[in-house]
Amino acid sequence: MTPAIHHTVLAVRDLEQSLRFYRDGIGLEVLQDRTVEGDWPGLFGAPSRSLHVVFLGDSATPDVYSGVLELNAFDSQLGPAPAEQAHYGLTIISYFVDVEATLSRLAELGSGGEPARVEQQTPNGTITIATVRDPDGVTVLLTPGSITRATT
Repeated sequence: MTPAIHHTVLAVRDLEQSLRFYRDGIGLEVLQDRTVEGDWPGLFGAPSRSLHVVFLGDSATPDVYSGVLELNAFDSQLGPAPAEQAHYGLTIISYFVDVEATLSRLAELGSGGEPARVEQQTPNGTITIATVRDPDGVTVLLTPGSITRATT
């Protein structure tokens, strides 16, 4: 078996802000929304044993956990994170999207901050990529296109 990323997990300070960003702005679908109890303090150093878990992705994807983003919100929220918060570990999440449409939705939501844009030359011409910030300050790279999945 070849190692591969299964899904990405983000511990979020404000679940509603994160859902507005990833669901309403980026366009991911809610696949699961549940609360689970466990030894999260022992496993993650979390503030509580209760964890609100929301899985986001594409319900049309054959492997529902391929490319899934899991948002974790502990029942002891700490409030919004400062935008200049230092990041260790996870630094960028990248999505294939319609860049301009996504930036427009995020702007309408007042989410993502001022995007940084770069024009990049590819064999098929010039594309625009952009970065925005999620509500916890994680950099999100918006790249034009989509993944073509093989069918068997």
